[in-house]
Amino acid sequence: MPRSPELMSADDTALLVIDVQEKLLPHIEHQTEIVWNIGRLIDGAKILGVPIKGTEQYPAGLGRTVPPLRRRLDELPDKLSFSCCGCPELFADLAQRNIHRLLVAGVEAHVCVQQTVLDLLAAGFRVYVAADAVGSRRAVDYQFALRRLEASGAILTTTEAALMEWCQVAGTPEFKKISQLVRQRGPEETRP
Repeated sequence: MPRSPELMSADDTALLVIDVQEKLLPHIEHQTEIVWNIGRLIDGAKILGVPIKGTEQYPAGLGRTVPPLRRRLDELPDKLSFSCCGCPELFADLAQRNIHRLLVAGVEAHVCVQQTVLDLLAAGFRVYVAADAVGSRRAVDYQFALRRLEASGAILTTTEAALMEWCQVAGTPEFKKISQLVRQRGPEETRP
């Protein structure tokens, strides 16, 4: 049977990490869990060859990407627009690579993540949001951002579900590495 068109694969998806920065992150609820999950997504993307994109919002004021993630990422463009679509160079190579899906992680859910996801949907991308890898300063903003994104056509998922979706099958060397990421013990935070 054919694979569902609702599922991501390592061949047609890119990971987008939005604005996980030093001066902003301390104010984000569940920041430890978010950074841990984004780190696992980056590591999984590297194992499976999923392209990784990312941004920093006004780093002169908000600082650079937090060190646990910065050391895993290439140089990130800075932006002033809330939407990452204000950096069209980020997406320039995706069409020629036949990538039409983006998995989004980062902060803040109700500002840069939300505006980016809505713009990506309008541009024709299929967009997935890792709900345990995005956050906001306030729970109400996080909750309503996810509700709005889902109502607009984004697909909500989790870090573990995305990693296993990219992997698709067990028994490969890549699956063994992804399985190790999935089994890692994480922070003891839970979502509201």
